[in-house]
Amino acid sequence: MTDLRDLYQQVIIQHSRSPRNFKKLEGANRTAKGNNPLCGDRLTVYLELEDDRVLGVSFEGSGCAISRASASLMTESVKGKTLDEVRELFDDFRDMVTRRIGEEVEEEGLEGLGKLAVFSGIRQFPVRVKCATLPWHTLNAAIAAVDEPVSTE
Repeated sequence: MTDLRDLYQQVIIQHSRSPRNFKKLEGANRTAKGNNPLCGDRLTVYLELEDDRVLGVSFEGSGCAISRASASLMTESVKGKTLDEVRELFDDFRDMVTRRIGEEVEEEGLEGLGKLAVFSGIRQFPVRVKCATLPWHTLNAAIAAVDEPVSTE
């Protein structure tokens, strides 16, 4: 289990230091801003939707390693998916990181999350759950074309 935890930490550190899709997306037709005042995370999610599919997604901003890695992995995970698939992925991700300590996360559920499973240990650090979910809530705001910034407070 320690080896798996170490691997997960390495993936988070790698995505934090070199986040994927960290740029302003030219051609974005939806954007949303997110803020986690407790940790100081601030980000903007850019989204290019066509019909019911995510053609492009990116983000900009600053924040802790968890929020940057979560945003990076999120952008990789949702690109090309339909909005229904994105909503399902969000629900599965949120369920994984908010499950009470002691409740097991089923292996099948983690398989469906792919690389996002690296965040399965975050639930042991409740303050960090907000860091991990901020990009996802901001993505949902972009999908819904919400003008108000998303806040974890």
